[in-house]
Amino acid sequence: MKTIRIKDIDLCYEIFGEGNSQNLVLISGLGSQMIRWNKEFCDFLVEKGFKVIRFDNRDSGSSVFNTKKEIPSSKGIEETFAALGKDGIPYSLMDMANDVIGLLDYLKIEKAHIAGRSMGGIIAQLLGSYYPERVLSLTIIMSTSLNPTLPKPDPEVMAMMTKVSADPFLHREEYFREKLHFAEKISGSKYLFDPNREKVLLEEELHRSRTKNGIIRQLMAMGSFQYDPNMLKKITAPALIVHGTDDLIFHPDCGKDIADSIPFSEFVLIEGMGHYIPRELYNTISESIFSNINKKLPY
Repeated sequence: MKTIRIKDIDLCYEIFGEGNSQNLVLISGLGSQMIRWNKEFCDFLVEKGFKVIRFDNRDSGSSVFNTKKEIPSSKGIEETFAALGKDGIPYSLMDMANDVIGLLDYLKIEKAHIAGRSMGGIIAQLLGSYYPERVLSLTIIMSTSLNPTLPKPDPEVMAMMTKVSADPFLHREEYFREKLHFAEKISGSKYLFDPNREKVLLEEELHRSRTKNGIIRQLMAMGSFQYDPNMLKKITAPALIVHGTDDLIFHPDCGKDIADSIPFSEFVLIEGMGHYIPRELYNTISESIFSNINKKLPY
């Protein structure tokens, strides 16, 4: 893993398959570290011929947003947002999309395939719309356009996401209990949830984390996003949208809405998948990403 400075961001990234020529950037979701793109999944992609670039979004994992203005962690997201207002948010999702462009520039990559999950899928949409010359293909997994007419997240899951979490250093057992309960809740019905594997990942995330209150800043970036119905219509890259029938955060209609809005895109709905990519689907999804890059569009 390496860390580079892009403006006010220390961005941590890692590359697999250095010898491959097809560059694929993986963008993580809200509060999610790049290790959520499991190495085993990355290995499947490398076997398909991709040079895989995964990175921590600003304010996640080992990527640091260098700010002198700290946000208190004792308040909930709604209270914090109300106090700051839209003009007071630290950064936007477009700023996060520009981090990806900065990383590509640093790596001297003119064009790349882009895959984003959840919030990372929204960032991928921004890249496809505003930087079409840099995007070879798009894969958008378990995401949304943030169209306000779409179904809302499950209320219980939303409450779990926005509540102030237990301090992992002061209340370790409670922290893991909360996180494991949430992970199981969103994992879907068809694929077995492995709490031991999840706990190992949570431990690694704690060890890698360099940021305090980062998820609150990311939430504010999402909350300030202005939905534009024309944004997705501008995307010209081959687009694959993957969603699970059991997604409690972004209803399957959210994925369908993206697919309906991007010209000539493909929508894949996976039975029993939640807001989580189970290892049983690593080969299926990597194969779908590979197939998408070779798709011929009628323009």
